[in-house]
Amino acid sequence: LPKRVLGGFCGGLLLLAPAPARPLFALVVKLEDGGPVFYRQRRWGQGGRLFEVFKFRTMISDSDEKHGVVEARDEDERVTRVGAILRSFGIDELPQVLNIVKGEMSFVGPRPLAVGEVVHDDDGNPTVWDRLPEFRRRMSVRPGLTSLATLYLPKDVERKRKFRYDLLYIRRRSFWLDVRLIALSLWVSVSGRWETRQNKI
Repeated sequence: LPKRVLGGFCGGLLLLAPAPARPLFALVVKLEDGGPVFYRQRRWGQGGRLFEVFKFRTMISDSDEKHGVVEARDEDERVTRVGAILRSFGIDELPQVLNIVKGEMSFVGPRPLAVGEVVHDDDGNPTVWDRLPEFRRRMSVRPGLTSLATLYLPKDVERKRKFRYDLLYIRRRSFWLDVRLIALSLWVSVSGRWETRQNKI
């Protein structure tokens, strides 16, 4: 209950505080290349349920068709100029507050995995998330807007390591850990360091 109250409170603040600026964010995304304002993607939720997330689009409009469902890397050529700015402040993730309100996500938790994303198993063979041995364990909690892995690992670190950090969060999760991660996330957002953060535990 405390976690849900904390997440709901923070989600409500994010829903209301940047409201006047959201039309501006949408406008600059549209003006850059004329593509859609939002990027939609199916993600894995708690218990393996699927849901759809919305983000302000930060990549070229046909990115998934050309390159597949692949996580962004440093100096990724798919990211637009406006998209790079939105990403640095975490603004692109703001529409996911609606997923929190709907109960599909929490403020803190492992980031929701993309359906169909190609990853590699321990032997280096290509696979998808739901075929990994620890998948069900990772799906035991609600995915979050921010996470231990997002904050404490460089963006380009291999996905398996992020997966291990997600499992570490599930083992160690607590109200005060969530408070710490929320506070750190807000600091990273205000300082515009989401694309360059390399914090250490």
